[in-house]
Amino acid sequence: MTAPDGSPAARATVRSVPLEIRRLSKSFGTLTAVDDLSFDVAPGRVTGFLGPNGSGKTTTLRMLLGLTRPTAGSATIDGRPYQELRRPLRVVGASLEASSFHPGRSAYDHLRCFAPLAGVSDARCLDVLGYVGLAGAARRRVGGYSLGMRQRLALAQALLGDPQVLVLDEPTNGLDPEGIRWLRELLRSLAAEGRTVLVSSHLLGEVQQSVDDVVVISRGRLRHASSLAELARLSRPRVRLVTPDGERLSALAADRGWELTVSDGPLRTAQVVDVTAREVGAASFAAGLELFELADVTEGLEEIFLRLVGEDGPAPGDAARDERSAA
Repeated sequence: MTAPDGSPAARATVRSVPLEIRRLSKSFGTLTAVDDLSFDVAPGRVTGFLGPNGSGKTTTLRMLLGLTRPTAGSATIDGRPYQELRRPLRVVGASLEASSFHPGRSAYDHLRCFAPLAGVSDARCLDVLGYVGLAGAARRRVGGYSLGMRQRLALAQALLGDPQVLVLDEPTNGLDPEGIRWLRELLRSLAAEGRTVLVSSHLLGEVQQSVDDVVVISRGRLRHASSLAELARLSRPRVRLVTPDGERLSALAADRGWELTVSDGPLRTAQVVDVTAREVGAASFAAGLELFELADVTEGLEEIFLRLVGEDGPAPGDAARDERSAA
């Protein structure tokens, strides 16, 4: 680990510590929050754990950290459940909430409470506060902190034991653009040291410049797991067109079997998937369909993500499930 000013900070030798989720499930009464979930998180890489709000991400992370007992399956760190780790804060640093701080306690005093558990000195508390950009506010009461400052304090707590694994739940909440860029560079540097970094988010756009791999879940189930580059290859070709003849366009789409999305108005703006502009142009010309605009459109990563999780979002009760599991 390197301090913000570029000077080296004391740390233990980093070794590879993988995370493994195997057929993990969690039910709360008749509601299923996580359903037969399996994936791996590799050392030396930043993995984005993605899904809509209420999709089961926090419940999964809580089971990984031994805070919630699984109904079935396992979540292990270097082959062991969290409860069996000999010095857990030296192995795993986690931040699941950036609001669970005593408002009357300073950031420095907050970290001092955890220092004995992590086996570190009070000086280490000041070191990590400087590392996350809170040196000037170390002795201020946390009750006066902004959400972004609390996020930095939560990260400082996660880094206190110089862990080999970092687990962060929605760490960009409350950060301004400069803070997001800072976090991105920090996560990259930690992964470059060989650490295992798992970051959850409900928006791929927030983390896509930070992550190497993605795990996408929805309604508690795995939808996709791959490198970010492999996810990009799921892009479907699309064409955007504008025509004054909506009726003829609909007839042509039905005849050709096109998947068509049309907006209302005097001019019909439409998108056709799984075809090219050249194909649409040739078919429109043959059908006598007048076109005012025709262009190929690239499907972005965020659009691929939304397609994987479904446009309807989490199932009713999913948000309540995560809230209940966090209690």
